[in-house]
Amino acid sequence: MGKIVVTAFVTLDGVIQAPGLEDEDRDGGFELGGWTGPYADPMVDQRTAESVLSADALLLGRRTYQLFAGYWPGADPADPRTAKLNGQPKYVVSRTLRTAQWTNTTVLNGDDVAKQVLQLKERHNQISVWGSSSLIPVLLREELIDEFVLLTYPIVVGGGKRLFSGDTPLGLQLTHTATSGSGVMMCSYRRAEPVPAPERKPT
Repeated sequence: MGKIVVTAFVTLDGVIQAPGLEDEDRDGGFELGGWTGPYADPMVDQRTAESVLSADALLLGRRTYQLFAGYWPGADPADPRTAKLNGQPKYVVSRTLRTAQWTNTTVLNGDDVAKQVLQLKERHNQISVWGSSSLIPVLLREELIDEFVLLTYPIVVGGGKRLFSGDTPLGLQLTHTATSGSGVMMCSYRRAEPVPAPERKPT
């Protein structure tokens, strides 16, 4: 059985919405798109490249998939991530897409995610998930995520789509940590035992 690894850019207040581009995702009136820009750092680039190169498949929600598909097919061929992402199997979960043009892409029906993703874990050694704020909660509820690579930026944006909604208790074990020169905390976590429910005292 393979594993699913979520790599996410996160603010200190847990937001993952629109880290890369100003107009990436303005849902809910979000006006701070591109918040990772001021913290560009070679260590961050290296860590994200490792996440890309270590995976043998890519799993994304529709919006993130369309962002990736709009960039990577024409990206710098000298970047090792370009060949990796363009060549590997890709899966996009969507209720609206019927076909996808990016090479080696399969569209998964958004109405039956858990069963399909479980089959992918049987087929691949490591599946990488990026962004995909609507897909991640589904994978969490079904206990399909095995590891997280969280790059936490020293910024508070005050609102937006969050990585953890708080409705799925989750135990994690820290396996690696480092800090970039620009102050980005890069931490890797492995799924641990579930968080026990609090004991209720008789009233």
